[in-house]
Amino acid sequence: MLLPNQLTVLRIILTPVFFFLFLSGEPLLIQISALVYIIAAITDWYDGWLARKFNYITEWGKFLDPLADKILTSAAFLALVLVGILELWMVSLIIFRDILITGLRIWADYKRVSFSTSKTAKWKTFFQMAFQYYLLLIYTLKSFDSLNREYTRLFEILFDKDFIYYTMLAITIFTVYTGITYFISNWSLIKKIIGYKN
Repeated sequence: MLLPNQLTVLRIILTPVFFFLFLSGEPLLIQISALVYIIAAITDWYDGWLARKFNYITEWGKFLDPLADKILTSAAFLALVLVGILELWMVSLIIFRDILITGLRIWADYKRVSFSTSKTAKWKTFFQMAFQYYLLLIYTLKSFDSLNREYTRLFEILFDKDFIYYTMLAITIFTVYTGITYFISNWSLIKKIIGYKN
């Protein structure tokens, strides 16, 4: 197995480790979970860089890499739901949209069909990841007792419920919108890969 694919598999393995540590309720384990998440995120960047630089592009990698990305980000969003930061219905919509589109892209690659990725979809990913990093970072910093005591008011501001709710709501709406436009712009190709006939 090529190194990029090994890194992708490592990312999948690290996901449940992060999930378990993050939900442990133990400050030290929560802090370790942030490190695990960072390592997993770095493998995402590094395996892509290796694949492009040395042309380590395989059918297995095309299938596994986007799947590993969604597994990691979905696990992180679900973890944030379980600690009471995010709303389940919003995260469910995001996960459903992303897994559906990822599944279509994987199937399209298998069928040798290329889907276009819009700039809005790339912005969707950026906003999702930026907000996820923000929440994980603040939650991890808050787990340090000394920081939590000294900066209690600051953490209250950074974790303002209305700010989190409406920011996540905007991201959810934007994510659903990009999913709808993705289907519209690629509908003829989608019909082709699923074998639909008029």
